[in-house]
Amino acid sequence: MNRRPGHRAVPALAVALATSLALAACGGGSGFDDSNDSSSDGASSDDGAISVLIGSSGEAETKAVEEAVAAWSEESGTEAEVQAATDLPQELSQGFTSNNPPDVFYVSTDTLAGFAANGSLLAYGDQLDNAGDFYPTLVDAFTVDGDFYCAPKDFSTLGLVINTRLWKEAGLTDADVPTTWDELASVAKTLTKGDTVGLTFGPEYQRVGSFFPQAGGAMVSDDGTEATVDSPENLEALEFVQGMMKDGVAAYSSTLGAGWGGEAFGKELAAMTIEGNWIAGAMENDFPEVDYTVAELPEGPAGKGTLAFTNCWGIAAQSENSDDAISLVEHLTSVDQQLAFADAFGVIPSVQSAAEQYAADRPDFEPFVAGAEYAQNPPAQEGAADVIGDFNAQLEGLQDGDPKSILESVQQSMQAVVGQ
Repeated sequence: MNRRPGHRAVPALAVALATSLALAACGGGSGFDDSNDSSSDGASSDDGAISVLIGSSGEAETKAVEEAVAAWSEESGTEAEVQAATDLPQELSQGFTSNNPPDVFYVSTDTLAGFAANGSLLAYGDQLDNAGDFYPTLVDAFTVDGDFYCAPKDFSTLGLVINTRLWKEAGLTDADVPTTWDELASVAKTLTKGDTVGLTFGPEYQRVGSFFPQAGGAMVSDDGTEATVDSPENLEALEFVQGMMKDGVAAYSSTLGAGWGGEAFGKELAAMTIEGNWIAGAMENDFPEVDYTVAELPEGPAGKGTLAFTNCWGIAAQSENSDDAISLVEHLTSVDQQLAFADAFGVIPSVQSAAEQYAADRPDFEPFVAGAEYAQNPPAQEGAADVIGDFNAQLEGLQDGDPKSILESVQQSMQAVVGQ
């Protein structure tokens, strides 16, 4: 278990935006696709300059990207401009529709397949000098039909966040940090006292789904051609989660009156939560007096498992500046630059060669980094986002619902998507 010493500053994310990510978690490394107060028409440059369109988590991210792009521009001699989108998907769509897209832009996993299918994206991943340095899981997330389309810009995983004061008051020690489902249920029961429940998480696949790979399950097959939602493994996972909820030792953050797991945890409505590294900013800003530690999620019957969330640096297929755009992406995904981004807005570098330094500088986040080795990507097929939205609506009633019926329903919808 990694302990946060005192109230040492940690990478901070804008609180409201962190809340948005926590609820959705379908974007990317920082996970934000459309939140900023500036606007852009998504236009690419026609004078040889590189245009970059981002969906920023806030001022810190925008400034960090602007500085990184400016440094590359000065070194390369190529002009470049960064614009932060108000609504990234809409502005990208407008750019492509008008045949004037930005050269470089954020792409989330759930929009990749659509962009790839309609020919909007340049499949440049294998051309990068550092192509072999990205975590394989992240490469898989941005590979369609065998083509590595775009460089993962950063990532986030889920871990078990523990309130150290409540842990100690319950008579628990580091030796009690749960490493199995049975141990998780046991310590959750021990920590459930009064108005505080042992464990909380959001009412959504993006949190509950972390139990699927621990049981050996997934939403789709490894090759992405078959829906595997209605499987014995996923049923075992949902029944385990439901059991903890029925026992009163786990509860959705919404049931506790909180907007997301981090809020419920910060208000000490729960002693543990399942969240990603973005929780650090919210804790530092909203709940600085709450000390916490982070551990890897406990193993299930099939072993370790967590979910990964990421974005990539997309390049427009019709860009007239593709060589310069690839050079810029190589700069943005270099070890030094990704570590600088980590300092600026709290993401985890997408290249394996940065992992040791990142973990050394941020020992509290080591469990999140470790999760990259076995993290599972949410389904990214075109239309999968809508299926997951329906799944989330059904998961809200999991405590008193029928897990088998929920999985059967989502199976049909997911199979329709992967069978397109």
